This record gives sequence, C-alpha cells and structure tokens, in this order.
Amino acid sequence: MTEEDPYLWLEDVTGERSLDWVRARNDESAAELTGTERFAALRDDIREVLDADDRIPYVRRRGEYVYNFWQDATHPRGLWRRTTPEDYRNDEPAWELLLDVDALAAAEDENWVWQGAAVLRPGYRFALVELSRGGADATVVREFDLDERRFVEGGFELPEAKSNIGWIDVDRVYVGTDFGEGSLTDSGYPRIVKEWRRGTPIEEAVTVFEGKPEDVSVRGSHDPTEGFERDFVTRSLDFYRSERYLRTAAGLVRLDVPDDANTSIHREWLLVRVKSPWQIGGAEYPSGALLAMKLDAFLEDGREFTMIFEPDEHTSLEYYTWTRNHLLLATLSDVKTELHALTPSNGWRSEPLPGGTALGAAEILDTDPDVSDEYLLNTSGYTEPATLTCGEVGGTTEVLKQAPAFFDADGMSVEQHFATSADGTRIPYFVVTPSGSEAGPTLLTGYGGFEVSMTPGYSGVTGRSWLARGGTYVMANIRGGGEYGPQWHTQVIKAKRYKVYEDFSAVAADLVERGITTPARLGIQGGSNGGLLMGVMLTRYPALFGAIVSQVPLLDMKRYHKLLAGASWMAEYGDPDEPEQWAYIGEYSPYQNVHSGRDYPPTLFVTSTRDDRVHPAHARKMMARMVEQGHDVRYYENIEGGHGAAADNEQLAFKWALVFEFLWEKLTAS
Repeated sequence: MTEEDPYLWLEDVTGERSLDWVRARNDESAAELTGTERFAALRDDIREVLDADDRIPYVRRRGEYVYNFWQDATHPRGLWRRTTPEDYRNDEPAWELLLDVDALAAAEDENWVWQGAAVLRPGYRFALVELSRGGADATVVREFDLDERRFVEGGFELPEAKSNIGWIDVDRVYVGTDFGEGSLTDSGYPRIVKEWRRGTPIEEAVTVFEGKPEDVSVRGSHDPTEGFERDFVTRSLDFYRSERYLRTAAGLVRLDVPDDANTSIHREWLLVRVKSPWQIGGAEYPSGALLAMKLDAFLEDGREFTMIFEPDEHTSLEYYTWTRNHLLLATLSDVKTELHALTPSNGWRSEPLPGGTALGAAEILDTDPDVSDEYLLNTSGYTEPATLTCGEVGGTTEVLKQAPAFFDADGMSVEQHFATSADGTRIPYFVVTPSGSEAGPTLLTGYGGFEVSMTPGYSGVTGRSWLARGGTYVMANIRGGGEYGPQWHTQVIKAKRYKVYEDFSAVAADLVERGITTPARLGIQGGSNGGLLMGVMLTRYPALFGAIVSQVPLLDMKRYHKLLAGASWMAEYGDPDEPEQWAYIGEYSPYQNVHSGRDYPPTLFVTSTRDDRVHPAHARKMMARMVEQGHDVRYYENIEGGHGAAADNEQLAFKWALVFEFLWEKLTAS
C-alpha cells in the first residue's frame, strides 16, 4: 500500500497540535466512561488494592540487608528502603529509609519515577540509581551512598538517555549512553561501551567495544565473584541473537556458541541454553536444552557438554538461577510450574524443589549465590493470593509473608482447556469462572510474542474489577510465547506470524463452543505486542468479539521500525521496507487493514505520551482513522506513564478502571 498517510502529524509526540488532539479524545472518553458512581467505586477499589498496607513488601538481598521499593497512597512515587533479613521476618519490619522519591521530585520540581538501582558488590555501600521523567525508558543515573543515604557529590552521573551502566569496582564502571552523533544504534540504544573512571570526565572514558548501527545494543559487565572475577562484552545483533566476549588482558575472546543461544557463567561453570538444534562435540542437542561445561575446559577447545535439561513435548525450561552450590530450574509442564535443584558436584543430580503448584505459578525471586543456598520463592494462583517462602536447598522452608485476599474466591473454579488451531496445534488456556456464572461476560487476554510465557498468578485488580463482579477471566497460551520452549516462539515469527492470530481466534471460538460465553459477551484485552494482537483481532476476526481493548499497542506495522525502539523488533516481525516481507506484514497490519463500511466491535485504545518504547502514534493514528471511518471507538492517552501507561498508583487505578468499566458496560449491554 503506497497511499500517503494523512495522520503522520500525530507522530509528533509532544507537538501542540498532537497534544490538543489527545486532550480532546481523552475528554470524550472521560465524559463517556468516568462520570458514574460505578466508575468511581471501581477506581477506588483498584486503588485500595494497589495501595494496601498489608501487601507483601518484596525484597532483594544485597549483603547484610534486604532492599524494597514501596509505593502507597502516602508515597505515590515511592520509598527505597532496607532492613535486615531477621527483622524482615517481623509483621512490621523496622525499615531504614534510603530515598524518598516523592520528596526528591518535589525538591527538584521533576516528575521522577523510580527505575531501579544497581548496588556495588562486594561492599554494598554504593548504588547507581536510575530515575525517569514520567516513567519513560530513558533514565538519568546518579550514584548513591547507602551509608550516608544521599547522592554522591561528583560521583558517577548520566543525563537522560537509554543508557547501560554497571559497576566494575568502586572507582570504575562500564557505560554505554548517548555520547553524541553516531553513538546509538538504529534502535536508539548504546552502540559503544566504554570504561569510565571515577573523577574523570566521561569524554575521557576508554572505548572497550563498538557495535554497528544496525545492532540492537552493546554493553559491558563485570562478574565480581571472589576468585572468579571476569569481564564481558555483549553485542546484541538483534532481539534474539548476540555475541558474547570475555575481556582479557590480550583482548576480547568470543565465546564460540550459537548466536541465538543464551549463555551464562557462574563460578567455574558455563551454561548454554540452545534455541536451535546444535551439533557439537559429536552430539546433537535439541532446541530448548540446557548444557553445562566448565568454562576453562571450553576455552581450551573442550566441546563435550553435559545436557542437564532436555525438553519434551509437554515440558520446557522457563528459567534458572544459582545459589552458592546448586542450580535451580523452573520448568513448565503444560504451563504448570515445577521446580528442581541440580547439584554439579554430584554429576548434576536433580531433586524436586518444594513449591510447584497444580494450576498456579512459582517464581524464585532471589538468591544470594555468593554465600548461601537460600532462595526466596513466591507462589500464587488465579484464586490463591501470593505466599512468600524462604527455603534452603536440602533444608527447611519458612513462610515469610502471606498476601491478603482482595476478593472472595469462594466457589470460583480454575480449569485448563485446549483449543485446536487452524494447523492442528493444541493451544492451552486457563479459565477462571465465578460461582454460578454461565455464558456471562468473559475477558480473554493473551500476548503471543518474544518468547514471553503467560503463567497463572493472583491479581487483586482483576479479581475485584472482573471476577468479583461475575465476569469470567481467560488466559490464552498462544504460540509466540515460551510456554513450550523456543520452538513455540520461533515457529510463528515473521512470515508465520499469522499463526499467532489463528491460535487466539481458535481459543475465542472454543470458548463459545464450550458454552462458556457468546461472541457478544466476549471481550479481549492486551498490551504492547498484545495490543497488536488486539488490533489484528479487531480487523480480521471482528465477529468473534463484543468489545476490544488495545493498550500501548503496535498497530502501524508499515512504520513500526522507524518509531522509537521499533527497529529492535524486526527479528520478530520482519522488515516492512523489504517488499517480500511487507507482503506478509501488510496482510495483518491493523492500521492498513481497517476499512469503512465494516462492522467492528466497540474498541478502546489506551497509551501513554511518555512511552518511549512503543510510539503513542500507533494508537493515535488508528483512532483517527477509525473515527474518520465512523466506527465505535474511544481513546485515552496518559500524558505520563511510560510503557506501563501509568506513573503512579493513582494513574494506574484510573487506567484499569477505564478498561474494566468499558468492557463491563459493552459486554453486559445486551
């Protein structure tokens, strides 16, 4: 399609004309959806969940302290704080305040949003704190003294950019940032990594590695494990392929593994998770396998790996993490979590780790691999609030915290079903049904991209806003995710992308066939790549749905690679500037496939001005085109919020109330 885009002017993110258009659309949506007592009650209910004082304060251990970032009604921008592991076990720990982001924002008249901190190890005295304006991906970086509880005057500091920065030691960091013209990739991330010494201007930082403009990014990192100190450079060729180098006195030494494999190093061990079948050392390893070898042996041309995890038709490796002496694996068996502890000193002997759930998820949140075999485990299910447990491999477990129940789940059922996609593939999905609900309003969600697995878990917001009102909730585990390993993803990228949409539509049809709902009472919601999924459902399968919410979406796939971080996703979708690739992208690109004279379900687009990952123009232009064509559509754009479309709990509560109110109104109207 070569016609000129009449709405290109909406790509001017903060232009006066664009923002006037945004404010007008916001006012229209607010007038339609927010003026009732029901909306106000829903918003307040969600805010109560988000700000609840009895939520679990999740922590990460760094040295002798555990650290937490906390937001509530009194501190909407949040508090960074710490306490001892012993005191954390108390119902009301004695928190030591490190940084009050609300006070900082007020003092500096800036809209600061917390984006995390990297604490120097060993020693744990200094941290590199990242803050963004309005929740954007681009951050400012400032060095923070944890003992003095203040920013370090004259310390490491970076202006706003999409930077990579990490400690080498107390006086040196690896840094990649906007050094000026030519220093960023086409995707807007660092192309150059440098070593920067304390007390010197960044202009004098020494270049360690330069990537190419078409790369996604490069970064440097340091492993400070005592006795195993090493430095690395990682060059991300695209979203899934990378080269990893060991930095030595003689120069960079590339780790000779497939560029689509994931590698990690812990103490003496090299781990390789292969995404494509790999032949090496006289053996062939399947996609999704996890391999181990001692690093020194590999660097000396050793090629005989031990396969410590082998996938099968139903089971895949979700993630792994180390304790001091053990490797912890989390696997998915038909999207249900199982945990295992492997011990290298015993020939990689595997033993079950307590914590897996039948229809829920178990996530290892933190370990301290320098000193202990302890781990923090969080478990939950759709109707079971989270439980935080501290365990020790081979030892006992202790419940540390229990989250409150935010809705009455009595009588609710959770089931897993399988739909059959157009090519015969079985697609799993979970259904959460309130007591006595038959063919009621149903909300279906999914993602289907970037090897992201969608696993069960408790949501007080969804529970109160949907389930407690009598709505049925459905999560589809469509291809494009990682629920069944890398091939569940790779078989639907680029030219095979259409299978993602066939999967989701198959789940929608199966829900109706089973009598769970009807098309008029079936709503769908998704964000980012899931927002693209919603856009395709709108334009290709409109008869299946009664209402659609598309959040922070990609929609104009003709120009996605020219907008913000879009170029980094061409490994997923393809290059629309290549005619043979645009031939298949153009078949589903929502912006090019919405037409007048067709019946589409009521639709809501939600995005954020400050989203510097997925450009808000995707939603803006789609909205403008649909209004021009006379469709039933509305729009809300938060002026703050980044890719999450909200900068604090007040904004988050408003956003979700808008989404759930729209869906409830449309799906219960008939």
